[in-house]
Amino acid sequence: MSMETIPAKTGFTTDLAGQAVAGLVPRLRRAAGAAALAVVVLLPNVAAVQARGPEAIADTAERVMDAVVNIKANQRQAQRSVPMPQMPPGSPFEDLFNDFFNRRGPGGPGAPGPQPNQRASSLGSGFVIDAGGTVVTNNHVIAEANEITVVFNDGTELKAEVVGKDAKTDIAVLKVKSDKPLKFVKFGDSEKLRIGEWVIAIGNPFGFGGSVSAGIVSAKQRNIRSGPYDSFIQTDAAINKGNSGGPLFNLEGDVVGINTAIISPSGGSIGIGFSVPASIAVPVIDQLKEFGETRRGWLGVAIQDVDDDTADALKLGRARGAMVINVDDKGPAKSAGLEREDVIIRFDGKDIRRSNDLPRIVAQTPIGKEVDVTVWRGGKEVAKRVTLGRLDETPQKASVQTREPQNNTSSAPVLGLDVTPVTADLRRRYNIKDGVDGVVVTRVDPNSVAAERRISVGDVIVEVQREAVRSAADIRKRLDTLKAQGQRRALFYVATGPEGTLRYVTLPIN
Repeated sequence: MSMETIPAKTGFTTDLAGQAVAGLVPRLRRAAGAAALAVVVLLPNVAAVQARGPEAIADTAERVMDAVVNIKANQRQAQRSVPMPQMPPGSPFEDLFNDFFNRRGPGGPGAPGPQPNQRASSLGSGFVIDAGGTVVTNNHVIAEANEITVVFNDGTELKAEVVGKDAKTDIAVLKVKSDKPLKFVKFGDSEKLRIGEWVIAIGNPFGFGGSVSAGIVSAKQRNIRSGPYDSFIQTDAAINKGNSGGPLFNLEGDVVGINTAIISPSGGSIGIGFSVPASIAVPVIDQLKEFGETRRGWLGVAIQDVDDDTADALKLGRARGAMVINVDDKGPAKSAGLEREDVIIRFDGKDIRRSNDLPRIVAQTPIGKEVDVTVWRGGKEVAKRVTLGRLDETPQKASVQTREPQNNTSSAPVLGLDVTPVTADLRRRYNIKDGVDGVVVTRVDPNSVAAERRISVGDVIVEVQREAVRSAADIRKRLDTLKAQGQRRALFYVATGPEGTLRYVTLPIN
């Protein structure tokens, strides 16, 4: 985490810093300069008031500051022993090496035997949420630390124990023991936040201790692809290295978010920070306090986004919902009658606007609850009832397979793809999972829509619009039928990689 400012996911900050921020910052600076000149000329008094912000900031900061803490996390790792060099008997260097190591003694630098423990340290922020000493911070702040100290605003230091942590939302709950009741803060309703509303960030930037910064809510429900439940509050309140795990307050002094990530090419704030909203954090914190782990609802489907082309192919009208690309045979969705190509547009009374809405809503729904689910199937809405199971959060190992493009003279072209039936030889060559059948892609026209949609050599086309295909002729026949029915686009069901990961790809019918 070389760019660890508030590095929930370093790859995200690195990519955006290199691709977007580097070109964006100069333009923003110029635009800001022009805007400032216009405001000074036209509305000098209003600009001065706006620059100061509302008077309530100082009062709110004073009221909540003692509940915000610094987190010091240390991880001790024993160094490997350094073995004594073995010199040939009678070697002219034998006496030299023996004398060198004996003089340094056991445990000395370079000496054989155990070495002093190495210490890896990190600094972050957190906040107290009850008088009994429950402290909330980011999971990445404490990481694998085996020694955690909570430092209060008055300088008091207390050792902390980990109650529970959740990597998917980057939240950790700690517990400290104090001889006196602790000042604490409460959570507010992040759903009521409005874009443009003033917020306050308090934390431990760059290890300086408690610091206050203020700004506004720049956006809501940001998906920065750092986890399955992304729906961040974006703010321009200054968030820097060490602010991780600190609270984001509204002007009433309620915690509406937990500061978690920033976009930064330099490690410092450029006015784009992200906070986990209270609406997501509170259920996770409650479960960690009660069980020491998360217990999330499980539907048992794999899903993907619905774009405009897919919506058109399904006669959905507009892009919305979460498209089911696979149904777990042992999951609740299977027994409830959900099918592949269903588009889930409503779950437990909540509209599903984008596919990433669904995992978050399902995860927050109590295990065992029976919920209404509305799907789009065959050009109309269909109602289902599902009883949720419990999500198995055991980490799964991922496999990576690199394939070399192969020419195959027996392939037949269709929609910019050369395809041929799956054979034993091709299954071995492309490491196609047993049980995956269809036609294998052996060449992709780089100028085709299929290439734009990331169909690759070695992918297997399993179905076209819910009909199995085993040859290029099958695909052409299916496309001709769909075209005769007035379809402009077709859904290709594609398996990728040695794991046979399935997805839908929408291609135009030529």
